[in-house]
Amino acid sequence: MRNKIIISIIALAFIGTSVSFAQKRTRVQQNAMPQKEMCLQLYSIRDKIGDADKYAKNHVEVFKQLKAMGYSEVEAANYNNGKFYGVSPVQYRQDVAAAGLSSMSSHATRNLNDDELKNHDFTAALNWWKQAIKAHKDAGMKYLVSPGTNMPKTLKEAQTICDYHNEIGKMCKEAGLQYGYHNHSHEFAKVENKVWYEYFVENTNPEYVFFQMDVYWAVMAQQSPVELFKKYPGRFTLLHIKDKFVLGESGMVGFDAIFKHAADAGLNHYVVEMEGTEDGMDIMEGVKRCATYLRVSPFVKKTYAK
Repeated sequence: MRNKIIISIIALAFIGTSVSFAQKRTRVQQNAMPQKEMCLQLYSIRDKIGDADKYAKNHVEVFKQLKAMGYSEVEAANYNNGKFYGVSPVQYRQDVAAAGLSSMSSHATRNLNDDELKNHDFTAALNWWKQAIKAHKDAGMKYLVSPGTNMPKTLKEAQTICDYHNEIGKMCKEAGLQYGYHNHSHEFAKVENKVWYEYFVENTNPEYVFFQMDVYWAVMAQQSPVELFKKYPGRFTLLHIKDKFVLGESGMVGFDAIFKHAADAGLNHYVVEMEGTEDGMDIMEGVKRCATYLRVSPFVKKTYAK
């Protein structure tokens, strides 16, 4: 009996040592990969911190995990009435910084209603932006990005929307922020025989408006991100780097070509986003695999900041 107890103790000690060694080996492997500037769009992990309650419960551990994966920055996706995830801009900035991350950017917008669009009236809308811009400055952000806008029915409406975004961008620049627009696939539809996305780029002032191309949605619209970089060089200060699920696994998006043409794009930073995962994979595992893909890819530079 005594021998069995001794054997059991030795076995448990061996298992504990093995687990500890495996954990250390994983940390060593993670740290051995190149460190790169990588930002995560927090919409990816909305199931973990997508509202005020989830954020309050989970943000400390989640931000620590993102830092351990190799992410250096985050892009918020829950701005509402002067707050981020239910907390003040200053508190949000402190929460992010506590994990060694930077609150680089955020998605937020206020679209024009039908009357404002018809009458070319931005008065109320720009008042909304005053509060939003202040909140983003207080949160320590460098970029403020609209994740969508009205889909124009005519080129007259298209020009009104361009004028509106120029005004927003001008306000942001005066406050020390850079303002951009993030696409999905529908922006590549035509308005009076003109591709709306191209009209948008051509009729906004580069001094005030950049474009955060979502490369996956561009590909889904049967567009070539690289060709758009070449056609509109320098306009794509940020990119959303996204695949169907985990980066690089679908073979649908040519990330090597995209990153090799970063200079044409005018890239300063890229942002990883996942719409979801497949086969029941936990989203944190998904964003970890995306980080690993970028860290080990030789065509991805350590930084694109200028």
